Amino acid sequence: MRLIDRQSLTLRLTLLFATASTAVLLALGFLIGHSIEQHFEELDMEVLTGKLELARHALAKVRSQADLDALPKLFDDSMVGHHGLDIAVIGPDGRQLFVTGGAAFPSHMLERSARRKELRPVVWESGGTSFRGISASAPTGVSDWPPATVAVATAISHHQDFMGSFRITLWLFVAFAAVLTGFLGWMSARRGLAPLRDMRQGAAAVTASRLDYRLPVDAVPAELAELANSLNAMLARLEDSFHRLSDFSSDLAHELRTPVGNLMTQTQVALSKARTADEYREVLYSNAEEFERLARMISDMLFLAKSDNALIVPGQAPVDLASEVRELFEFYEALAEEKNVSLSLVGEGHVAGDKLMLRRAISNLLSNAIRHTGKGGEIGVRINRLDDDWTRLAIENTGEAVSAEHLPRLFDRFYRVDPSRQRNSDGAGLGLAITKSIVEAHAGSIMVHSEGGKTRFELTFPNQRPR
Repeated sequence: MRLIDRQSLTLRLTLLFATASTAVLLALGFLIGHSIEQHFEELDMEVLTGKLELARHALAKVRSQADLDALPKLFDDSMVGHHGLDIAVIGPDGRQLFVTGGAAFPSHMLERSARRKELRPVVWESGGTSFRGISASAPTGVSDWPPATVAVATAISHHQDFMGSFRITLWLFVAFAAVLTGFLGWMSARRGLAPLRDMRQGAAAVTASRLDYRLPVDAVPAELAELANSLNAMLARLEDSFHRLSDFSSDLAHELRTPVGNLMTQTQVALSKARTADEYREVLYSNAEEFERLARMISDMLFLAKSDNALIVPGQAPVDLASEVRELFEFYEALAEEKNVSLSLVGEGHVAGDKLMLRRAISNLLSNAIRHTGKGGEIGVRINRLDDDWTRLAIENTGEAVSAEHLPRLFDRFYRVDPSRQRNSDGAGLGLAITKSIVEAHAGSIMVHSEGGKTRFELTFPNQRPR
């Protein structure tokens, strides 16, 4: 069974084509053979019926015993020139009036059968020769005499010899035609599947450095165009994922290099000479800060990895967005006062989701807003219910606007609008990426707008998250 499953498509099509054509040829051969045999039988029946009617006509003229005794001579004269044709006549008194010796009629054909209403041919063999014959009752001209019986037969050996030769020729032709159609089917299948082989060769050439290859849709048959489009879409997704993974790996290596370098430098400096306990303690405090930074980065990357694999399944408890924002305002109050940034909240709204995850998403946006808002700036949060199904939370802060070319990449991992701020920032550039993952895990969407000295992040959530 496994061998059949692993057969090539070309072989399967060839076998299917050969089997179908052979079945058609066999059916046609049987039909032709049956038609020829039927034709021979009709020809024989035409001769036999004519001779039978002639005998019945002669018996119908019998008026006396003398006429009956004269019938053998009449039948003998009528058989002249009819080679292979035999006749037997059984008189009303049961005696054989006329019988030719070649056919050797079966006994049941010579029995009187007044009830026989139709002529049915009988085939038998005698002396190595096959015969086909019929028999019927033949009334005489004497009303009180019982009907006579007439049997007529003709040799059919020449017909059978012809049919034997015909069948041998026919089956040899069928066998040859099956082989020929199988070969032609194989050629047709290979030619018809050539576009698939071209697609396979093209796909085999795709490598990590050649992910931009696309299958030529216009050059394939219409039946394969949908497959080519699907493969091209898959290649596009692979290319995008590969580039993202490559960029992520590069950014990750770059981000990890700084804290690891700091740890190595501080440790090497500390080990370069003997130091006091306080100096060693200071080095350990500094190393602990770098380790905390690494731990946060690893935790964030694990969260994003789960998000990429759809492993984040938030709950569906009711969440009061306004209450969460107020609590976060209290948390960031000291930092906001230090920068003289005012915080304001307008509106109310409730959604179904995971309270801790939603708080983390809003906290990331508030932290980002405070970090990029200048002294004396403003941060406003507005919550409003769009309709019965959706609720929007918008966080807007004043400050330098973000250029349009940076907006599409703000949610990319490790992406920073100003790379020079990297060393001065406590974050690793994963906050907005995590926020987007949380929002999308809640079946929501996130957008950013920046113009006129204001930057606004809009989070849209369904009021009841679909299961």
